[in-house]
Amino acid sequence: QVQLVESGGGLVQAGGSLRLSCAASGLTFSRYSMGWFRQPPGKEREFVASIRWSGGSTYYADSVKGRSTISRDNAKNTVYLQMNSLKFEDTAVYYCAAARWPYNEVGRNPVDFGSWGQGTQVTVSS
Repeated sequence: QVQLVESGGGLVQAGGSLRLSCAASGLTFSRYSMGWFRQPPGKEREFVASIRWSGGSTYYADSVKGRSTISRDNAKNTVYLQMNSLKFEDTAVYYCAAARWPYNEVGRNPVDFGSWGQGTQVTVSS
């Protein structure tokens, strides 16, 4: 059974930084593309970033491009999301997700992902 556990969320002032982590178990991590999504208060879940199983390709939502970096450590079965220059509108619950199939390219569509974490709250104060 796949388990994804996010950590690193919290309260931060606008302009600050956070690094989210997602520890994965129950899958051969190095074979799976991973992604981060977020759900702002009162809104639908939206794509943030994704990374190929090898780490060779990354994709970002326009809203975070240039301010965020997704990375992974396959030896630690962990994917990260470094967020800088945080804005009030970055406030959301952030979810980690694993691709539905190994060696599967993923994009922005949640349908590409088959396993989800419980989420970690990020609150940016203005």
